[in-house]
Amino acid sequence: MIALRFMKAEVKSPHSILEKYTALLEISSRLNSERNFDQLLKLIADEATKHVDADRATIFILDKDKGELWAKIALGVSDTIRFDARLGIAGAVLIAGKALVVEDVYRSPLFYPSIDSLTGYHTRNVLSVPLRTPKQEIIGVFQVLNKREGKFTTDDEHFVTALANQASIALENTQTLTQLESRQQELIEENQILRKEVEERFTTKSILGTSSKINDIRALIERTAETNVSVLVTGENGTGKELSARAIHYMSGRRSRPFVAVNCAAIPDTLVESELFGIEKGVATGVERRVGRIESANSGTLFLDEIGDLSITAQAKLLRVLQEREVEWVGGRKPVPVDVRLIAATNKDLTAEIRAGRFREDLYFRLNVVPISVPPLRERIEDIPLLADHFMAILAREYGQLPKTFEPDAVISLQRYKWPGNVRELRNLVERLMIMVPGDRVSSRDLSFLEHGYEHHSPPASRAAAMAPLHHARDEFEKQYILRALANQHGNMSRTAEVLGVERSNLYKKMRAFGIMPTRRGDDEDVA
Repeated sequence: MIALRFMKAEVKSPHSILEKYTALLEISSRLNSERNFDQLLKLIADEATKHVDADRATIFILDKDKGELWAKIALGVSDTIRFDARLGIAGAVLIAGKALVVEDVYRSPLFYPSIDSLTGYHTRNVLSVPLRTPKQEIIGVFQVLNKREGKFTTDDEHFVTALANQASIALENTQTLTQLESRQQELIEENQILRKEVEERFTTKSILGTSSKINDIRALIERTAETNVSVLVTGENGTGKELSARAIHYMSGRRSRPFVAVNCAAIPDTLVESELFGIEKGVATGVERRVGRIESANSGTLFLDEIGDLSITAQAKLLRVLQEREVEWVGGRKPVPVDVRLIAATNKDLTAEIRAGRFREDLYFRLNVVPISVPPLRERIEDIPLLADHFMAILAREYGQLPKTFEPDAVISLQRYKWPGNVRELRNLVERLMIMVPGDRVSSRDLSFLEHGYEHHSPPASRAAAMAPLHHARDEFEKQYILRALANQHGNMSRTAEVLGVERSNLYKKMRAFGIMPTRRGDDEDVA
């Protein structure tokens, strides 16, 4: 007769129960303090063999994806064991979800002798219990092998089951913690890589140009970066004032700390003080506590763009921050110390604003320790070819295309234009050319609209359409509207169709009718 039985409850002596569960409490405390997964497995195996007087213990963990049981720790065996989760005594316990004792394994049809062959160990008898999580999910099997004297008892089965329950919780917690720590390390490494990329991107190398004015700006930034002095960057819109500010920050000792950019012109007058300096809860009905942008930049750099648009009241509070190195919240009871480096920018003539009484002279002197004047693009036309090629290369990667080449006559056209929008306008123009020019070369013909002032970035044809028949004007408007939508969505057909509120197939029909070719290869390949 085969010696095989699923364990059933039996009456045990109170003394035996007390000893077993006192030991279990001590083991549980040790399990909860162990955070190394391999050590935890070994600890469980050690305690099981000791308290049930067995020769060896094995913990099989279920790999659901592969349908396998694996044992990294079989006491006395260093190799990892893997096998089909349906096989052997462990597989039977996994499927049945019940404890099982096999008193003579070589007479049992369930026994999987390949494991003994692999390990060189001779198994005589086995006590196996399922490993269950608190949600009753079976995550593996716990086995103790070869009772040294006699047979495995019901006391042994109850003890190993209780130990398995504690072990399951500890194993699950440790695996979760290990995964979290691993993910945290991955995030740290990703963050370091991204930070390095940002630091390399925002240096003086990112300020393109070979003109003497740009060379002077790069040299000034490099001399200024390692100091903590305030900097005032002036220049027209689109010249790259924020780029200069970021270069100063990322080349300074504050590079690993926050860079907080604030557009003063974009903040409503009623919210300027709370936005910059912070506001306490309950100052007004429904107001929640909010940290100000200045305090958010603590230990880093605060970039105030369009500072000429700050109210006189906000200017006074900002001056106090610079003088006292502390921030007073709206409704706050005591000032908060801050350590920020301030870089301000404006396209206004602040000396004229001072004369008009719209800007504080004392604040101007605090800001203007190191002045950086970024020249308009029309004053550095020798840099235009380099900038145009740079933007073309970037946009070509975004659109998944080869970059287009500017013909010499096209370069001359670009250099003759006055560029009221400066470098930002040049980038937008290059993106327009990437979409609209069908070939791989840009000529002066493709830039003929620049001769007419480039009003609203629309070619003469769209203005002439006003005198054309109504259906022609409608078609021209629709074509230009689709082109602008494509440009805004970087050529992505799905997003463009969504923005325009049309079916993607209808957008393709419209584009074919207007002679517009898709600009991103590989986009929406599932469309017929």
